[in-house]
Formats: sequence, structure tokens, C-alpha cells
Amino acid sequence: MFARDIMTRDIVTVSPATTVKNLAQLLIKNQISGAPVAGKDGKIVGVVSEADIVAKRGKVVKSIMSKKVIHVAEDATVEAIAQLMTTHVVKRLPVMNGDKLVGIVSRADIVSAIARGEHVAMRTPIYDL
Repeated sequence: MFARDIMTRDIVTVSPATTVKNLAQLLIKNQISGAPVAGKDGKIVGVVSEADIVAKRGKVVKSIMSKKVIHVAEDATVEAIAQLMTTHVVKRLPVMNGDKLVGIVSRADIVSAIARGEHVAMRTPIYDL
């Protein structure tokens, strides 16, 4: 199973200039815990999450986002995604096709696939995600 099989395709992104208040409202409204941050050219420049809102100080997304973007390609295996999440202690990974954002895979997407009974080869213990 690959990223393209489980990723969320309807992606909510935010701008670096989005206020933290608006970000919080967006996360609640869309029932998500984080989002990629897209620059004016559409390029992903960061990722921001509820944890950033809680742990960091700032008025706009740019000041609280994680600037190091760990991402995967559409053909990344679920096992490789789980390993990256565990190694880098992240809960979501943007899925890229070149420079274009095509989806996002979260821990919930992996758990959902397992709950649906889909075959997910996992050597990484699920509880480590």
C-alpha cells in the first residue's frame, strides 16, 4: 500500500501570514490537527499544527510553523511513511509530486486503512506512531 492509496486529497493549506487565531479556527472548522503552509507561489514552506499553537508564541503562522518540511512521494510505502513519522516525531507528511502538493498522510489515515481491513505491512509498531 502506498501514500496515494491512503492520502487525503482535499488539502487545507494556510499562508505564512495567516494569524494564529485564524489558523486555530480553520483547524477546528475542518476537524484537522495541522496543515501545510504554502507560500505565494504555492510551494510548501512549512507545516503547522495544534502543537505549534500550544507550544510556541507568535501572532502569525510564519512565527510558529515548523520550517523543516519532511515529505513523501505518492509511491512511498505506508511502512516507509510510518518510519518517517516515528523517526522525525511528526503526525502528518505532505505528499508531493515534484514540487506540487497532491495530498497529505496523517497517522489517522494509516489507522483508518488498518481499521478498514486493508493490508498494511508494518514492521514499525503502531503504538510508536
